[in-house]
Amino acid sequence: MAALVAKKVVHLGRQQAAPLLSAACINKRDAGSLTAYKRGRGGRSSFSGVVATVFGATGFLGKYIVNRLGKIGSQVIIPHRGDGYNTVELKLAGDLGQILFTPFLLEDEDEIRKAMRYSNVVINLIGRDYETKNYYFDDVHNTGARTIARLARECGVEKLIHFSALNATLNPETHILKGGSQFLKSKAAGEIAVREEFPEAIIFRPANMFGSDDRFQLLYINRSRRLSLGRPLLPLWRKGELTEKQPVFVSDVATAVIQAIHDDSAIGKTFAAVGPDRFLMSDIVDYFQKILLVNARRTEAHVWSLFGLKLAMQTFRPQSPNCVWEQIERDAVSDDTEDLPTLEALGLTKLQDLPTRAAYDITGNRRNFPADDFFDPPVPHPPTIATRMAY
Repeated sequence: MAALVAKKVVHLGRQQAAPLLSAACINKRDAGSLTAYKRGRGGRSSFSGVVATVFGATGFLGKYIVNRLGKIGSQVIIPHRGDGYNTVELKLAGDLGQILFTPFLLEDEDEIRKAMRYSNVVINLIGRDYETKNYYFDDVHNTGARTIARLARECGVEKLIHFSALNATLNPETHILKGGSQFLKSKAAGEIAVREEFPEAIIFRPANMFGSDDRFQLLYINRSRRLSLGRPLLPLWRKGELTEKQPVFVSDVATAVIQAIHDDSAIGKTFAAVGPDRFLMSDIVDYFQKILLVNARRTEAHVWSLFGLKLAMQTFRPQSPNCVWEQIERDAVSDDTEDLPTLEALGLTKLQDLPTRAAYDITGNRRNFPADDFFDPPVPHPPTIATRMAY
């Protein structure tokens, strides 16, 4: 039969043979695995066989993941909403034609299905740090996550990577807000929904991520996080002395995602993405202020009505990073890995520590900062390590 088909193609004209051969290639792609089309040595101009749809790629972590995917020669489909200029910088992450964009809405299942139709990997990074009139926490973290997981299963996606949050629980502790953090509650509900729709999903629970232009370091050096009553005041729950945090470098999390894509043993597991060191929140904040050369005094968060008024005013004029009561409540919760496997289980044996990176990221935000000291800034003594992970 193959010989007859080949003989038929030979007698066809050039214009007739091209469409027939193209149709044969399309049918082969639909029937076979995309990994059969690997080519090149593994760089940006190669094709790794990975076709990944990345939801939430315009966020802080998404840019790092898209860059890593492009670096290994993956084709990346980026669903986006809002202004198209938000995706401009992502176009350079891969070779020509490897970074594709498609508009979508989280409520439109047809657009979501279209975005992942030809993908063998789907990564869900969609999340909100605060609620808006258009999207509540449950809409984004629970309902939206369930929809993406269900449609990924229907489209035959091989691997779904879902991002939750460290300390996610259906019964969060109460520190400042009544009922605890609704962010963490909705994230826990989203994990359950994803497991129900796509049991083999790989779930990451990242701690506070730090890096260039993050929402952790920049939040605590931003004026919106402080009160100025003669001397700068920085409200924290119990002054940050009872809260332990284990921040993780954003680039390490992106590397872990690439490892999870290629590691079949990660299927169906939940990973706690935490850094190598554990600090008291008070020590972290003091270290940031020393780098910034600001003598801010830590104080109780719930006793300052003026600070509450300031936060209420910011809801009408959001800033980046935005400081809301929900964020303060979430930062009052100590990080707990719940004995889940960490990034070490994915082969990451040397993680970036917070003090070294913070000295680089924050120094440029000093007021009246001398340019001569940028590459060799005076660095204060690093915060005391509560616990160091053994690798």
